[in-house]
Amino acid sequence: MRAKGLDWESVNVDLFKAEQYDQNYLKLNPRGMVPTLVHDGKAVIESTLICEYLDDTFPGPPLKPADPWLRARMRLWSKMVDEGLFEGVTELSFSAMFRERMRSMPEEIRQRRFRNVGDPRRRDRFMSTYEFGVQSPFVVHGIAAYERAFKMLEDALAEAGPWIVGANASLADISLMPFAARLNYLGLLDLWIKDRPRVLAWWSMAREWPSFKTGLRDLISEAEFAEMRMHGPKIADDVAKIIAEVRQNTAAAAL
Repeated sequence: MRAKGLDWESVNVDLFKAEQYDQNYLKLNPRGMVPTLVHDGKAVIESTLICEYLDDTFPGPPLKPADPWLRARMRLWSKMVDEGLFEGVTELSFSAMFRERMRSMPEEIRQRRFRNVGDPRRRDRFMSTYEFGVQSPFVVHGIAAYERAFKMLEDALAEAGPWIVGANASLADISLMPFAARLNYLGLLDLWIKDRPRVLAWWSMAREWPSFKTGLRDLISEAEFAEMRMHGPKIADDVAKIIAEVRQNTAAAAL
């Protein structure tokens, strides 16, 4: 929306208070997820679908390539977000920050929090990450998803660049930016990209993109930055070990 120069009204949904399961919100988004876009009285859900809806509804400036092959390449990144990066960053963030919050809760409130998860699969992820932290298989799956994504990004940028599908920022970049940003704010991003020079150059450029600044970075409070900076490094050693294991197993499988 920043890249399109659009105006909108923002309504906060506090996930830690489980406001995403409020009946009024579930009427808009039956999955109990954020964000939800309401436009002309109609709800659009799922981040990647919202992005495409906005680009189709407000075509200038375009954020999808005109070339069908490049558009398919762009959608690979939306697919990657939906199939691994979203859950991965959720579990990494939970293991770094929210797990400690929940440990300090009275047992009754903590159990109510577990019961308040409407999706059984999400509840399993939630409870596993609470119990095992970074060693939860769901966190390990997320770490592996990011390893695949950043390896693929390094290769994609070698073919095109400087943005993911060419000379201009597209929905491919917009899809990936928030997830790279969260890892960066947690102090974990370099574990994946420090030896990937093209990804480093892309991330440096992304951080300076005006729409990234106004649409993401500037919306995070200093208190939120401080919390991420404090808790993220606590899991860095464990995350680094898992990345090394993933790379070792990937190399072995290629032999």
